[in-house]
Amino acid sequence: MAFSVNTNQGAFVALQQLSSTNKQLSVTQNRINTGLKVAGAADGAATFAIAQNIRADVAGLNAVSSSLDRAISAVDVALNAAESVGDLLNQLRETAVAASDAGLDSASRSALQDEFQQVLKQIDSIVSSASFNGTNLVSAANSVTAIDSDGNAIFSVQGSALTVSSLGVSSTFATATAAQSVVTEIDTAISTVNSALSNLGAGRNRLDLQATFIGKLKDTLQVGIGNLVDADLAKESANLQALQVRQQLGLQALSIANQAPGSILALFR
Repeated sequence: MAFSVNTNQGAFVALQQLSSTNKQLSVTQNRINTGLKVAGAADGAATFAIAQNIRADVAGLNAVSSSLDRAISAVDVALNAAESVGDLLNQLRETAVAASDAGLDSASRSALQDEFQQVLKQIDSIVSSASFNGTNLVSAANSVTAIDSDGNAIFSVQGSALTVSSLGVSSTFATATAAQSVVTEIDTAISTVNSALSNLGAGRNRLDLQATFIGKLKDTLQVGIGNLVDADLAKESANLQALQVRQQLGLQALSIANQAPGSILALFR
């Protein structure tokens, strides 16, 4: 190799090696900072695109989870209301049975009727207030729907109207015979409420199963994304140490190479 003060091949080589080391060091530091080996398309276009598609699926499942949570809450409110209505119907039946006693005087039957009507009002009050996020499954035959990640309906939980008028319970019983008829009406109403409870309970269980499945599916997809893009921090830590040493050695090599042209001065002494 010719001696020259204009061209220092050794310095060029050392600089190239140092630049390569600095670039690798920057990549490793970025992976450590973000925890990702593929943080963008520049780090791996195909892998990043796959990860983005899976992230879109996870976002869709998040929306499904929110929808299921709302549906479950609406059903829970309806279940509580229906159970309360069932309890009040049992109370009404006791009152109506007492009023069906032929030996009861009119004043006592009138007092029982007043109590009866107050409980009927309580039923309607409970039913009208049993709403969650604008959905009431016991005031009318409304429903809540479970959807998939594409927004398509999977199944619905149907509600039932449990108002006094819907249940067909009379509010008056002037005679013992009329009170006996009311007892029959209440028995039918109790059967209707029990059927509604059974339907709502089964729907609640199905919503729970769907929510559990969606949760597990989201976790699986998240793990899959991690396998694709997450950095192995133990490995990156080891690489960082090695690259930092290489960087120091590269700086020393470049310094030595830069001193080489100075040796030409010895030729002129």
